[in-house]
Amino acid sequence: MKFIYLDHAATTPVHPEVVEAMIPYLSEMYGNASSTHAAGRQARTALNAARDRIAAFVGCSPSELVFTGSGTESDNMALFGAAEAYRSRGKHIITTSIEHHAVLHACERLEQLGYEVTYLPVDRFGQVSLADVEEAIRPDTILISVMYGNNETGTLQPVEAIGRLAREQGICFHVDAVQALAHIPMDLSRLPVDLMSFSAHKLNGPKGIGALYISKTTKISPLLYGGSQERKRRAGTENTAGIVGFAKAVEIMRKNRYELKQKMEKLRQGMVKELERRLDADAFVINGHPTEVLPHILNVSFPGISTETMLMNLDLAGVAAASGSACTSGSLEVSHVLKAMKLPEAVTASAIRFSFGADNTEQQIAEVAGILETIVSRLRTIR
Repeated sequence: MKFIYLDHAATTPVHPEVVEAMIPYLSEMYGNASSTHAAGRQARTALNAARDRIAAFVGCSPSELVFTGSGTESDNMALFGAAEAYRSRGKHIITTSIEHHAVLHACERLEQLGYEVTYLPVDRFGQVSLADVEEAIRPDTILISVMYGNNETGTLQPVEAIGRLAREQGICFHVDAVQALAHIPMDLSRLPVDLMSFSAHKLNGPKGIGALYISKTTKISPLLYGGSQERKRRAGTENTAGIVGFAKAVEIMRKNRYELKQKMEKLRQGMVKELERRLDADAFVINGHPTEVLPHILNVSFPGISTETMLMNLDLAGVAAASGSACTSGSLEVSHVLKAMKLPEAVTASAIRFSFGADNTEQQIAEVAGILETIVSRLRTIR
């Protein structure tokens, strides 16, 4: 049976050239980048070169880039670090109801620590209103955190407009760009953002390595204490191999970004057209913004067929997709993102996230659409 992987928003396969670049730092070049001897200097040179390449890719100074262990750590470092650094100015934070749990759960913890958090609503397409952001700002607001592109629906947020508003008010602005890094060109020397989170495994890099952009003008308190790595902002021995792999993945993405974007848009549009051709209009619903969307994510509901049932049938047919929601006690929870969009229960209870990658083909998309047609026809007949 063929296996078709359409869950690239969860993780991507590591590019062979990334593996090749990492291997020397997992074998003969094993020095600690903090050591002063030749082996340590060798690792430090590789780490610095990697930081330079990634910083150039996102348009910031190398000194503004801190390596972390994941996108989740980057989000936590941004929220807890900024909250602590600016607590003398206030304890109010603004975020949205559709953030990744790395932000939402961090905000819940901050509330337990005495901070106040405003969770902004979104419209039926999953976008936050700039007017709502402005209305939520208070004299004691110290941090705004809004994701660039949603990991479940792909909907893009008005990050630049929110950033300008935050700058005008002197408020620190954090953006979770974990899903966006591979698909949205960004220039942090121009974009009004103070903190931005990244992760390597979303763009064919290794798992276990992320980064946080911290602008020169932004204060942040560290989460970890120990050594003086990362300019005393993130203690702990650097993951040299992972950092080298991250930089290699960025280098490959820089060369191929335009072609990848074109391909992702074609695959996404192709899936929609195939579904329109094969299924009745009432058999499926596309969730998310119709135009302001990440090109690699397509969220589709099949009313009348539960998410769990559809995922199980797809898996049996050799197709990897996702619900986009967390797994709790062995059962899938209804997506907090789709709930926040106030979609009908029939839609929220039947949503599937398909996310495309560089190795997917138009033929695979047609095959998956055919599989979906068969599943929908069979299960609707049973009903």
